[in-house]
Amino acid sequence: MSAKVRLQKIIADAGVASRREAERLILDGLVTVNGKVVSQLGTKVEPGSCHVKVRGKLIQPRTKTVYYAVNKPSGFVTTLHDPEGRPTVQTLLRGVPQRVHPVGRLDYHSEGLLLLTNDGELTYALTHPRHHIPKVYQVKVKGKPPADKLKRLRAGIRLPEGATGRAEIGKIRHYAANTALEITLYEGKKRQIRRMFEQIGHPVLKLRRIRIGPIDLGALPLGKARRLEAWEIARLKETVSQRKS
Repeated sequence: MSAKVRLQKIIADAGVASRREAERLILDGLVTVNGKVVSQLGTKVEPGSCHVKVRGKLIQPRTKTVYYAVNKPSGFVTTLHDPEGRPTVQTLLRGVPQRVHPVGRLDYHSEGLLLLTNDGELTYALTHPRHHIPKVYQVKVKGKPPADKLKRLRAGIRLPEGATGRAEIGKIRHYAANTALEITLYEGKKRQIRRMFEQIGHPVLKLRRIRIGPIDLGALPLGKARRLEAWEIARLKETVSQRKS
């Protein structure tokens, strides 16, 4: 008899969704085990000995891990299914035989680097807040934020769910009516950068992510995807390992 494993881990390991998304699927009553709906996050089952279905589809053990980088355009949602019928990032991976899921989020109006994989463990490690994986963004904001307001951003902004962590701001360029800058975050609250700049009175006009940990967007065209190289995957895993220690 094999050891029992949490249901959300089995779903993530099968490449159906990230572990966090798998938890939402369970809570929403979209997961069944041997024909019965399971909505408790603490549920454990024996891998391979139960029929686990997500949205009525039987999940299969993952056969090969794959890793992709996508340059997400504005106007795409970072999910595999959208009830409103909006374009999803999955449509940018036509021809990819494996079922992959997004690593973290990038909001509807933002563009830039997004990683997708069927490696549930790496997804969990990259998105867990305690690992503080750096993410770099190019941001254009309205007006010219003065030094004291940028200092507030660096120190942390109070949001309803709590204060933001430290932020690094560099490469500041002022133009006639707006400012371009580069910002590095070590967390991923929902719409965090947009909300941070709204708090200081300089709304975001354009937002583009250019780096996640050691992975650069580079010259990848907007709306296109590419498989990560072996050395990039190794560096990602090494980064996670270093952050855990």
